[in-house]
Amino acid sequence: MQIGIIGLGRMGANIARRLKRGRHDCVVYDRSADAVATLAKEEMTGVSSLEAMAGALAKPRIFWVMLPAGDPTEETIRQLSEIAEPGDIVIDGGNSFYKDDIRRAEALTEKGLHYVDVGTSGGVWGLERGYCMMIGGEAETVRLLDPIFDCLAPGRGIVEPTKGRDVADDRAERGYIHAGPAGAGHFVKMVHNGIEYGLMQAYAEGFEVLKTKNSPLLPEGERYDLDLRDIAEVWRRGSVVSSWLLDLTAEALVKNQELEQFSGKVADSGEGRWTIHAAMEQAVPVNVLSAALYARYRSREEHSYADRLLSAMRFGFGGHVEIPQ
Repeated sequence: MQIGIIGLGRMGANIARRLKRGRHDCVVYDRSADAVATLAKEEMTGVSSLEAMAGALAKPRIFWVMLPAGDPTEETIRQLSEIAEPGDIVIDGGNSFYKDDIRRAEALTEKGLHYVDVGTSGGVWGLERGYCMMIGGEAETVRLLDPIFDCLAPGRGIVEPTKGRDVADDRAERGYIHAGPAGAGHFVKMVHNGIEYGLMQAYAEGFEVLKTKNSPLLPEGERYDLDLRDIAEVWRRGSVVSSWLLDLTAEALVKNQELEQFSGKVADSGEGRWTIHAAMEQAVPVNVLSAALYARYRSREEHSYADRLLSAMRFGFGGHVEIPQ
């Protein structure tokens, strides 16, 4: 299939590359001419404007927007709504707020356009590992885009289906789902990221407890000088707390057990806050997720070893830079 990719940052460029590997025809655009030129050298069609992209794509056109949530995505989709023609498809693969998706879908539908929101997880590793995708939009439109999602997804790999699972739709087993109508994809991704906050915080706090076991506050006979590199490594093998986040933690500890290269000032990209807002609207208690978000706020005032470990994990999976300059 032919598709236009708008936004060639850490994930956008690699999404284009993975699609190219799957023999899809990519037309690429970014405000950075250098980013466009880089992918043009990889046998993709580089363009200098959204209008040029529309002219280079066959109808019905498919526009995939991969930009930061908020104004960059909002303005780009507004421009596309004026450029695109009835039948064209606009995909937002970033981390937009799901209520914005609902509003955009309604506005684009009035113009005869189709809107699909794709919660995309995979970070800087997606090119090789594939992307886990949670998709919202009209069922017929999502089905039309299936070759693109199938190419981007990890596929079945070595992960066996859950025992007892017997469903006709096997897309979840391949690494993507049609979650529901407009906004559903980003809603599921939002909660995914909220859970991610909690998991990361649990690892960070646990490893700080391990690290401080040799504290002078303890009786001398109760102090242990523990090797966190070995602990992370052994937990990766057969432990119930093994995970990709633990893999990334182990890699960071091998490089520098003190994690001195990280500031410990931990940012939040919005999804954690939105998850808690949704929980409040739905009267659902989210004690762990709330505490994890508040811990990130606190990290901006004082930095602990746990905060540096959080920074290391964020850098590991997403390339988020919280490293002292």
